[in-house]
Amino acid sequence: MIVPMRLRPDDVGIGMTGQRARDRLIDDLRGSGIGDERVLNAIRTVPRHRFVDEALASRAYENNALPIGHGQTISQPWVVAKMTEALLNASPKRVLEIGTGSGYQAAILAALGLEVFTVERIGALLRGARKRFRALGLQVRSKHDDGRIGWPEEAPFDAIIVTAAGAALVEALLEQLAPGGVLVAPVGASGGQALLRLRKSEDGTIHSEDLGGVSFVPLLSGIVDR
Repeated sequence: MIVPMRLRPDDVGIGMTGQRARDRLIDDLRGSGIGDERVLNAIRTVPRHRFVDEALASRAYENNALPIGHGQTISQPWVVAKMTEALLNASPKRVLEIGTGSGYQAAILAALGLEVFTVERIGALLRGARKRFRALGLQVRSKHDDGRIGWPEEAPFDAIIVTAAGAALVEALLEQLAPGGVLVAPVGASGGQALLRLRKSEDGTIHSEDLGGVSFVPLLSGIVDR
């Protein structure tokens, strides 16, 4: 059973970053087919405005992707919710995220009570995400490395979520998925991809399901220290 974490207190007033704005977003997500109340409650609770630049805080609870610098974005809340729902179907305990970015997706997973491991190739983004995790009291293990390698020292994982798109699935990540586990990733060329959910059976066979079209930044190799 997933036991949600308690976040440290955050401002939930009536402005563009307050509870009313969050509730409107939840209504929008419900209307778009998101039905898992655990996911909706995590999105209502985690302060998305903390994960974007202050100048964009007033737009944090719009159902849109927003820039976070370094050519990256914080994903649209609907996409975060959809990918999180897809993972929860496997009842995971340990989750690997590829592409920390601002830290928002990892924060949603941690708020759901999951043990989260996240890998980010851009040093500046990872340092910012770590500060947010500490400020919110979230226990997230993070690593500055090439996400395509995964985190083999901590494998296997019950679930893996990839928040950047590759033309094909990375074999190293499938190898780090536990039998019975689920990997959710956007796969396809730049400009538009298919969101796939892959389940690994006990004998290692991979079963794939197409969850619909999405658009993500590309999954790149190597690391960036800046």
